[in-house]
Amino acid sequence: MTKTIGFLVFPSFQILDLTGPLAVFDAPNRALGMAPYQLTVLSEHGGPVTSSSGLEVVTQAFDDRPLDTLIVAGGAGTRDAARTASLLGFLRAAPPRCRRVASVCTGAFIMAAAGLLDGRRATTHWHYAASLQRHNPQIRVEADRIFTKDGPIWTSAGVSSGIDLALALVEDDLGLDVARAIARHLVVYHRRPGGQSQFSTLLELDPSSSRIREALTYARDHLHETLNVERLAEVACLSPRQFGRAFLAETGQTPAKAVERLRAEAARARIEAGRQPIEEIARDVGFSDPERMRRAFVRAFGQPPQAIRRIARAASASASA
Repeated sequence: MTKTIGFLVFPSFQILDLTGPLAVFDAPNRALGMAPYQLTVLSEHGGPVTSSSGLEVVTQAFDDRPLDTLIVAGGAGTRDAARTASLLGFLRAAPPRCRRVASVCTGAFIMAAAGLLDGRRATTHWHYAASLQRHNPQIRVEADRIFTKDGPIWTSAGVSSGIDLALALVEDDLGLDVARAIARHLVVYHRRPGGQSQFSTLLELDPSSSRIREALTYARDHLHETLNVERLAEVACLSPRQFGRAFLAETGQTPAKAVERLRAEAARARIEAGRQPIEEIARDVGFSDPERMRRAFVRAFGQPPQAIRRIARAASASASA
């Protein structure tokens, strides 16, 4: 059965927030000899809508038609142009009519304004994550995620992560092999798991074994816990010796090194996104003390946490000037 995917745009939307995911859903139709999706671009009034880059996109006016999936773009227009009573009302009414509702980048702010993220986990571009959390304390903002899934609500990080989101949605619909084929066709990296850090240099880790992937996902979701080889091996259903050998063979790193890097990346996202004390961040992500985190930061990023926070604050001040 063909699924209708709706893309919601508004004046000054980010063009890549539309075209990236749209290309993913279009690929099965054009490149793989399949026809699983019907695509439509929607706006409040229909007709041409101008993106923040000046490119116009022809749209249809949204109505109460049923959609399988609705994807909300981000961009500068999320601050004002998208916050009309009609558009927010359309979004509030979407969940009963849509199997899934998703956002790309700052589209999460519009989802939040419509109440769709209340009580849920969500993400957005790392630069705006602190603002999303500050203005919406009822949301659990996960600033370091590529994308999140909380029930039927999906959100993704900035710009190119919309492609990761769309590939995950296709994998959910059509399976891993089709998602991989689409990624190859589009010449993009296939598997950036939703739990992967937006800043991650572990993106080259793509273990072929589902057991090792499950162990990495478990580690990413339980950073505050003890993550020794024995615990990860238990998750992977392998003996500690088998797990250690397989992990090193498939990732090129030891489990301990990978866990340290995951913790450092999670801590970096929090350090750059807000004012949470560094000591508290160290504890939350599983470092036994701030000094251990400092050493991990120097190894991973070449700078201690305090320097990274200063740089992030300077960049934020410059952007808002």
